Parts: sequence; structure tokens; C-alpha cells
Amino acid sequence: MSTLAKGAKHAALSTPYIQTSTGDIVSEPTAIAAHLARLNPGAGLSGSSPFEEAVVNQWVEWAQRAQASADAVARAIQNPPKNLDLKAYAASLASLRDQAGALNRHLKGRKWIVGNNPTLADIAAGVVLTSAFQLVFHPAWRAQHSDLTNWFTNWCALPQVQKSAGTIQVCAAATHPSGFADAAPATADDDDMDLFGDDDDDGAAAAAVAKAAAAKAKKPKKVVIAMSLVMLEVKPLDDTVDLDAVAAHVFKNITQEGLFWKTEYKKEPVAFGIFKLIIGFSLEDDKVSVDDIVERIEALEDMV
Repeated sequence: MSTLAKGAKHAALSTPYIQTSTGDIVSEPTAIAAHLARLNPGAGLSGSSPFEEAVVNQWVEWAQRAQASADAVARAIQNPPKNLDLKAYAASLASLRDQAGALNRHLKGRKWIVGNNPTLADIAAGVVLTSAFQLVFHPAWRAQHSDLTNWFTNWCALPQVQKSAGTIQVCAAATHPSGFADAAPATADDDDMDLFGDDDDDGAAAAAVAKAAAAKAKKPKKVVIAMSLVMLEVKPLDDTVDLDAVAAHVFKNITQEGLFWKTEYKKEPVAFGIFKLIIGFSLEDDKVSVDDIVERIEALEDMV
């Protein structure tokens, strides 16, 4: 028997974390997620199909990578060393925001990361990003990442999360180590912006506004590239086909600009000793057609 828990006694751990009835603790998000899935085999935490399971596993791996940045940021704020490397902190913060931005793009039009119900992907991502929403994902940043913010709100509202972690409060302002200046862009409703100061300050205020406007005009707009993630099931012609050779052939010969194959793949049983190949790729929507990639794979008539 185990429960998700929190407390000052284990403040250095991720929140929430699992504590068994014997006092043993598991705090790594993906280990928590896998444990919960085993405890609830009928809950659909691994997805409702082999394809969804593959996507769930991919986002659980994303959470593993994001955890390093999230933990580094949280430690620097909550328990900073005497000689904190602010450049390293800035790099961890930038990495965390970039990784969260990737999830925000994936969540566009979605309530949950995979399918119509919470899965291991939501559990792992929710555990990893809780400290970020509490410490550094300030209101202006959340407004710019509304899909991620709405997803986190839904995750926090789950009865299981509220029962184990209580009410999770997002930050009203970002918290950073002493001496660090957040480079996040200011918004028009910033409380610190005073455009109606004393008459003596009118010239300085006007100059500051003009300088800010000029800097904004010169700053090039960031080009947003629409990306999609695709997972494919590739079935062999017969049981004599080497699926490893199929994967190697696909990765080597089916290439083009804007197509990025995932180097890891899975082999899953179909029936009668025959396995199928689960492979995935990312693509730039404006440059790559999914139907074209499928046709090129299906053209391997002696293999699939």
C-alpha cells in the first residue's frame, strides 16, 4: 500500500511523492507514474491503444529530461549554495521554459496530454512542473502559454491530486535567487511601469518609453514553426522479415528537409510469432506530408 504525500520533513524531494506504509519513499516522477499504473491496471493510465501507449511513454521520457532543469531551478531558489552560478541557473531556467513550451504546443486543442483522460504522461509532467508553476512560471508567462496553464489547472483539480497534494498555488510573481534578473518581457499592465510620474520626471519617463519602443521595433519577431509528432505501426510482410533492418532502411533512405526520425523504436507482438514495428517522427507541417511518408514506407513491398 502506498500514498502520494507531502511535508516539510521531505522538503528536498519532489512534491508530491510516494510514501509506503513502512515509510519508504519514491520521489522520481516516472517511477511514481509506473507504480500507479501497476496499482490501477484497469484505469487506462498507459493509454487506450498501443499507439497511445507509445505516445504516453514518449512524454514520460520528456518528463525525465525536464526534471533535471526543474530540480536545478528549484534547488537554486529554495536552497542556494553560497557561490551560486547565476549563468548555470539562467541556463536551467531557459531549458525548463523551452521544455514547457514544447508541451504547450503539443497541448493545443487538448485537455490531456494523450487521449481524453489523464494518463501516466499527465502524472509525470504534473509532478515535474509543479515547482515551476509555484516558483517561476509567473502570470505573464502563463498567459503566453495558455494551453499548458489550462492543462495544469485541470491536473491540479483532479480529486486524486487534491487529496494527496492539497491545493497547489501558482506564483503571483516569479521567485529567483538574489542577483538574478529575469529576462522575461514586460507586459503592458506591469505594476512597476509608471507613465504618470511627477512633472520633474516627465522627460526621463518619455525617454524611457521611446527607448523601449525603439528596442521593440528593432527586435526581430520570432518565427514559430508548426510541428507535429507522428507514431506509425509498420507490419512486416511475413515472419521472416527483420524489423531491425526495416527500421534501419527507413531511417537511412526516407529522409527530407523538415523530417526528423526518432532513433528509438519498439517491436510489439501481433500474432503467431509476428511482431510489428512502432516508429515515430517529428515533422514541420509546411514541409512534410504524413501521407507521403506512409506511401514511401508502403512502397517497400518486399519488407512490409
